[in-house]
Amino acid sequence: MATFFGEVVIAPSRAGVDDEEETEETVEDREIRRELQEKREIAAFWTPGAAGSPAEEPLPCSRFVVAVGHNAVAFLSSFILDSLCWKVIGAVKLWNEWCQTTDATSVLPTDSFCLFYQLISDPTVLLCQCSCYVAEDQQFQWLEKVFGHIRKEGLQVTILSTCPVAEYKTQESTLTLPSPFLKALKTKEFKEEVCCPLLEQPNIVRDLPAAVLSYCQVWQIPAVLYQCYTDIIKLDTVTIEAFKPLLSSKSLKNLVKDVSESTKILKKLLTTGETHNNIYI
Repeated sequence: MATFFGEVVIAPSRAGVDDEEETEETVEDREIRRELQEKREIAAFWTPGAAGSPAEEPLPCSRFVVAVGHNAVAFLSSFILDSLCWKVIGAVKLWNEWCQTTDATSVLPTDSFCLFYQLISDPTVLLCQCSCYVAEDQQFQWLEKVFGHIRKEGLQVTILSTCPVAEYKTQESTLTLPSPFLKALKTKEFKEEVCCPLLEQPNIVRDLPAAVLSYCQVWQIPAVLYQCYTDIIKLDTVTIEAFKPLLSSKSLKNLVKDVSESTKILKKLLTTGETHNNIYI
């Protein structure tokens, strides 16, 4: 978990556990555990010789925008991504208890997948749409395989995610909060003005957004996380549009496509999302 507020996290300890409570691992148990570990390995696929980089060389990158979760992904799809301006250059496939990705590379934002896009006019601008859940034991793999393919020199990272408003810690009642709302958390190296109030203590961020921000903090990469607190879990117009203040940010303002077209795409995404949900209920 990322906080940067100075909390001390105490690791769990098995001190004091009686030896009798320990059970010996059988050969069958070890084989099952090995197979499960192999199944949980993350696979990253990149287009050979993507624009701006020789084959097998890390991609030069000035801006990397990471959207985590269906609403953040739908925001990028509606207001930023355009099939004529962007191309898919990579994908991450993974398996865990909450996510089983397929072999497809042309998928909807509602599908469990993680795709990477490159701006055709400026190959140093990359986007990541991550709709799939990355488990805690898989986050380090994800970071190594994604950031290991990107040059860190001159890199700036923007992360978008959502979180239940019930997790927001405040002295006020969460029932009176104007949900949805944005909060920001940044690394020490990020010097630009943020587009919303900073996240207050003792709030924290979790999961992949926290892992990406912590990675950037360790590697001294300028990064900012914009977290939208919402009381609606599924794809929702109000939650998606809560990210719109970011369209005026330095990282995104020159990437915004036609607003009228964005509205059409947003409606299409929501309709498709409702159909997708109904199929699997």
